[in-house]
Amino acid sequence: MNSDEKEDCECATPQAETSPARGAVREQEEPDIENPEASRMKRAAAKHLIERYYHQLTEGCGNESCSNSWCASSVGFSRMDNNAAAVKALELYKVNAKLCDPHPSKKGTASTYLESSAHSNSACSNRKLNHKDVHAVRDNFKDINYLTEEKVYEILDICGEKEDYSPLIRVIGRVFSSAEGLVQSFRRSKPHTKEELKSLQEKDEDKDEDEKEAAACSATAMEEDSPTSSSSRLGECSSGENDVQKLAPDEVSVDIEAVRRVYERLLSNEKIEAAFLNALVYLSPNVECDLTYHNVYSRDPNYLNLFVIVMENNNLHSPEYLEIALPQFCKAMSKLPLAAQAKLTRLWSHYSAEQIRRMMETFQQLITFKVISNEFSSRNLVNDDDAVVAATKCLKIVYYANVIGGDLDTENNEDEDEEPIPESSELTLQELLGEERRNKKGPRVDPLETELGVRTNDCRRPLIPFEEFVNEPLNEVLEMDKDYTFFKVETENKFSFMTCPFVLNAVTKNLGLYYDNRIRMYSERRITVLYSLVQGQQLNPYLRLKVRRDHIIDDALVRLEMIAMENPADLKKQLYVEFEGEQGVDEGGVSKEFFQLVVEEIFNPDIGMFTYDEHTRLFWFNSSSFENEGQYTLIGIVLGLAIYNNCILDVHFPMVVYRKLMGKKGTFRDLADANPVLYQSLKELVEYEGNVEEDMMITFQISQTDPFGNRLMYDLRENGDKIPVTNENRKDFVALYSEYILNKSVEKQFKAFRRGFHMVTNESPLKYLFRPEEIELLICGSRNLDFQALEETTEYDGGYNKDSRIIKEFWETLHSFSEEQKRLFLQFTTGTDRAPVGGLGKLKMIIAKNGPDTDRLPTSHTCFNVLLLPEYSNKDKLRERLLKAITYAKGFGML
Repeated sequence: MNSDEKEDCECATPQAETSPARGAVREQEEPDIENPEASRMKRAAAKHLIERYYHQLTEGCGNESCSNSWCASSVGFSRMDNNAAAVKALELYKVNAKLCDPHPSKKGTASTYLESSAHSNSACSNRKLNHKDVHAVRDNFKDINYLTEEKVYEILDICGEKEDYSPLIRVIGRVFSSAEGLVQSFRRSKPHTKEELKSLQEKDEDKDEDEKEAAACSATAMEEDSPTSSSSRLGECSSGENDVQKLAPDEVSVDIEAVRRVYERLLSNEKIEAAFLNALVYLSPNVECDLTYHNVYSRDPNYLNLFVIVMENNNLHSPEYLEIALPQFCKAMSKLPLAAQAKLTRLWSHYSAEQIRRMMETFQQLITFKVISNEFSSRNLVNDDDAVVAATKCLKIVYYANVIGGDLDTENNEDEDEEPIPESSELTLQELLGEERRNKKGPRVDPLETELGVRTNDCRRPLIPFEEFVNEPLNEVLEMDKDYTFFKVETENKFSFMTCPFVLNAVTKNLGLYYDNRIRMYSERRITVLYSLVQGQQLNPYLRLKVRRDHIIDDALVRLEMIAMENPADLKKQLYVEFEGEQGVDEGGVSKEFFQLVVEEIFNPDIGMFTYDEHTRLFWFNSSSFENEGQYTLIGIVLGLAIYNNCILDVHFPMVVYRKLMGKKGTFRDLADANPVLYQSLKELVEYEGNVEEDMMITFQISQTDPFGNRLMYDLRENGDKIPVTNENRKDFVALYSEYILNKSVEKQFKAFRRGFHMVTNESPLKYLFRPEEIELLICGSRNLDFQALEETTEYDGGYNKDSRIIKEFWETLHSFSEEQKRLFLQFTTGTDRAPVGGLGKLKMIIAKNGPDTDRLPTSHTCFNVLLLPEYSNKDKLRERLLKAITYAKGFGML
């Protein structure tokens, strides 16, 4: 901003700018005990001179041909910020440097005040006598310290007539660079009483001027007497005139619609836009300081207006802002206390999807810009980039606004387990070392989530899709091992992006979960070693399961049941499976086949634990099952172990199962994929335009069929068979019907299932990191098999490369397979027919040479996703041998 863009009224002393100088005066000047009056005069004179130096450094004398090297008006002068100017002013005072005389063009400005009497009260009283000077200042808008929509339009019209917008630019620069001015701007008008309206009509211009002068003098006197900063004055002054108690939790005192209209008119002018940009650069560091050190929001909640006004600028994501202005503003905004963040979230939750998307894209642009323009590595972590971290913290506020503004369901929550998950009977590592157990505090919960009283899983449909908050460039440069360390340590010095999981994709979060699981496995292994040393018991560092292939369910579930009863902590050890009579060593591949076989057996409809819907091809809990709760608990343990050991299962549950695992009950809309036929029938009932009672003759009693074909009746209400369904109560009928099908009828089975699942995952950050649809992806893998991506990422060994004849023929053959044959190949090579999180491109398969042409079949190491492929003489032989291998493959043996 130019030197003449920050001029103040004649009686107003410098405010935020002069605070450092006055502080320096207080430190430098020693009190004169013998002569207090002389001491006071000396301090006043010193203060007067330092303020002159300060204004000379920040505003200049106004003479364009000034030759003083320490004057802002001189040609070669280098601009400095307020703090640097305050320090320099003190230095110039000490050496008695040259002071410029105010140029005639600067008369009537703050510089004139410095030439006048040292007593501000007399200056104010002198100014009252000269109304011509007052009107001259008013004509140049130098008395405007805050803005309203009307004031902006008035100045804009005057500037338009003269075709000179510099006065408007100066006003915008002054107001938008001042936290105090911006907070007071664009206030919503309060309704006046009849008496107030009458008194307002009777006010003339002179009276209005007198009131402004008195307020200015009062502010000056208060600043002279008090050592507090501008931020504290802001809190003290505004709290009296703004009745913040009358505002709702999601309301602010700023007129947002007026701000939008002002921006719409002003941002079309490039010069005016530059004023907004420069003002934001000047404003942000002061705001950051206010929030960090002065606790300004607690004194005046209206301070939040500042952020609301700035964020309405539609050009914040433009390149001009990305370099300096937006990063500094994000740093300031990230310092907002939790209560302020929550209020901002509630306010923004009322915005439209387009407005939420605009703000989201603003912060995403900054993150992407910083990530692309820097070279991050393990030595130069993205976690240490202040701008990226601050933008991510700001993005969190928009994310939760998106959640709250969406379709929320905060009521239908699953009841907590009546009995807590049993703790290990063994000592933990911390207890062995004389420390308290850290994980007793329970799973992590985001503080903003707690403050808002809402969870991500409460949102059925956000304003904009969750996927839009994921920043892929950030995921590519994030060192997840380091980030996970910061996540676990929870220090204030290091930021972890795992605390903002919405910005991470499923692959990155899965890697964080993998680290957590592995570290827990190693911890359990060390505990076992220490425990064996202390107690002298047999060393058992793994969760060992020895099973017979023909009795896999009996062997596995009996063993797991014993472990769950005796010492549940053993479930968190690394799984090690051994098939009796087979030589395979479990490095991951044996476990994969174990899980696959267990799932095939458990979900066999003949067993009767789950029902299968031919239409949806999904399984659901059998409410009439003869199996006890322990069996369902063990199935939950198997699912938990699969996640814990990074194995993919071929299970087919509707999404409501994963929502229920995350703590939400099933509702009517969940029937859409769980039971689409019933959903459509109930939907037609709700939308029926005729008389439901007479035309359909339905009551609040429903029937179900057990596995033997017997009809079972259930009353949705007491004496339901006598309560007809009418147009008035049909929505209640639909809600109760859905509640029964998805929750009550399977309550016993599902609670046992969930209990087993939580036995393994209760200390995991699973709930914190993943949404229900991501949990399904974690357990089941991706159903989309992109073999082209697999070809691009496959590596070769033993003499093969991507240009080898046999390799080219292999990929031509594989791409020609049917969908079922491709799944068999995947099962043969990796131990599962599903793609991992992120798709087949994340599989890292290896094809190794296994000798020259032969009649032997291809083999594989499913633990390491390695295919051992002989160099067959022709393509037909390759196809025949490969098909036979994948079709009849079962079991493990040593070659």
